[in-house]
Amino acid sequence: MLAHPEREEIRITSVLHALADPVRLRIVRALAAHEEGISCGVLDLGVTASTLTHHVRTLREAGVVRVRPQGTSRISSLRRDDLDTLYPGLLDGVLAAQR
Repeated sequence: MLAHPEREEIRITSVLHALADPVRLRIVRALAAHEEGISCGVLDLGVTASTLTHHVRTLREAGVVRVRPQGTSRISSLRRDDLDTLYPGLLDGVLAAQR
């Protein structure tokens, strides 16, 4: 089982650090369009599998995404409810800036 921070453990500094990378922003943008979650391996991000794993782990440990096993895949989804509760407007602003 992968460790995820509880809502009250999510810190703005960790979230902002996680969102500071262009590849991670692309992952977050893709997850925002797929509320049910997706396997990040299906995204064409132009990075190696190990680099993708690093980016998803950084997002998970910061509390930005939740990762759950599904068969042989890992499905990532945006923790929008948690982030919107803790930091209202943050995700909307980040996603709007990406357009």
